[in-house]
Amino acid sequence: MRLGFDIDDTLIDLRRHAFRLYNAQLDQNIPESVFEEIPTVEIHKPFGLTDEEGYEMWKANMRDIYFTDCPAFPNAVEVLNRLNDEGHEIFYITSRPKGFCKESEAWVREKGFPVKGDQFFCGMEDHEKIATIEKLQLDFYIDDKPKVLNTLKELSTTLIIRDQSYNQKESFLRLEHWADFEKIIGEK
Repeated sequence: MRLGFDIDDTLIDLRRHAFRLYNAQLDQNIPESVFEEIPTVEIHKPFGLTDEEGYEMWKANMRDIYFTDCPAFPNAVEVLNRLNDEGHEIFYITSRPKGFCKESEAWVREKGFPVKGDQFFCGMEDHEKIATIEKLQLDFYIDDKPKVLNTLKELSTTLIIRDQSYNQKESFLRLEHWADFEKIIGEK
């Protein structure tokens, strides 16, 4: 099978990691229960930041957010390695900024994910990401963003949404725990 994966908030818990960094940097102690209820991809509102301040905070902290100790979701690394060992093709398709692509690929490898150089796609806007997914003719594609998945509905690719607080109203196949992924794709 040809399997495509977004990285941030699909394979790794990036928003939670950024939330913790914001707490430390802003000298606040906002509980993670607040994080769990944020209805948007953006995390700045609980910190009292405007949209512009939130954007600037993210931009100023991108290197720390992307390349420090952000954890993979439980079982994600193991599941992708098992699928790779079984001969499935694993593709990573991320909208991380172009300036971070080489570092992102190296970081994903370092975290233990199986990466082949020609199967790592980075530095694209959402519409470019969509074109890449179409071109790859994937059997399955997994992402956390409804905006991306909604534009792919016409493809023969089976779409799976990685469960997040901001995508609860979506009706795609839902992945809550990586330990369940192989069962989900085995049933399709």
